[in-house]
Amino acid sequence: MAKQPLPLLVAVALALLAAAASAEPWLYEKFTTDGGVRVDYDVMGQQVASLVLDQNSGAGFNSKQKYMYGEFSIQMKLIPGNSAGTVTSFYLSSGDGPGHDEIDMEFMGNSSGAPVVLNTNVWANGDGKKEHQFDLWFDPAADYHTYTIIWNDKNIIFKVDDLFVRSFKRYPDLPYPGSQPMSVHATLWDGSYWATEQGKVPIDWSNAPFVVSYRGYTADACTPNGEGRPLSCPAGTDRWMKRQLDDAEWGTVSWAKQNFMHYNYCEDGWRFPQGFPAECSRN
Repeated sequence: MAKQPLPLLVAVALALLAAAASAEPWLYEKFTTDGGVRVDYDVMGQQVASLVLDQNSGAGFNSKQKYMYGEFSIQMKLIPGNSAGTVTSFYLSSGDGPGHDEIDMEFMGNSSGAPVVLNTNVWANGDGKKEHQFDLWFDPAADYHTYTIIWNDKNIIFKVDDLFVRSFKRYPDLPYPGSQPMSVHATLWDGSYWATEQGKVPIDWSNAPFVVSYRGYTADACTPNGEGRPLSCPAGTDRWMKRQLDDAEWGTVSWAKQNFMHYNYCEDGWRFPQGFPAECSRN
């Protein structure tokens, strides 16, 4: 057998480890749950967690562990057909207080035939309003797709399957989620007042229950050990701790922006009559 280059062997080993990890149970081992949550296994043996929304309740799961920087990924299959008014999410949050940090990937439901909108947002010390929204270029209900958040001390990167769609850069003089550990959350809820066409299209409850399925969750991340103590980090942390986009990856960000951007807070003069946030002129 020909000798394989070491980087290729490492890549193969990491892929095998990821496949093995995705087949392991993860929901109740790593999360608490709220509302209607179903658990099953697909034909590949992967655990599938399904969130159910009806007129009585939404649903969600929330990580038992808090993290301080990392790469977080999950596969999702969204609501088929008319999902207008629903909001599905995968996000990080330090809590609900007025000074909280949060990194969001939210999927705003559609009327049948209209694109599902992916809303990405960053909150730092209670300051949000930093949305980039994209019309998804595929049917997110037809199959599973992978959604990833990479959070380090330099930038926050949003990824859909193998395509990078956004990088939110850290500036030393501007708020950034870098001081508060965050938990991982997934939710499905009634966002009729906001989600679809600025709330013009509410949920049609005759289509309930609405179901979103999650599988293949991974968190390659550091965990806090208390104030003033160093973080506990897995081996090979540099693969995401130092991660920034290269020229080709910035190319996919530009492609998504040019072809599928639905909303950019840095272009919303009505929302910011006194001037755009400072990062808008620096990115």
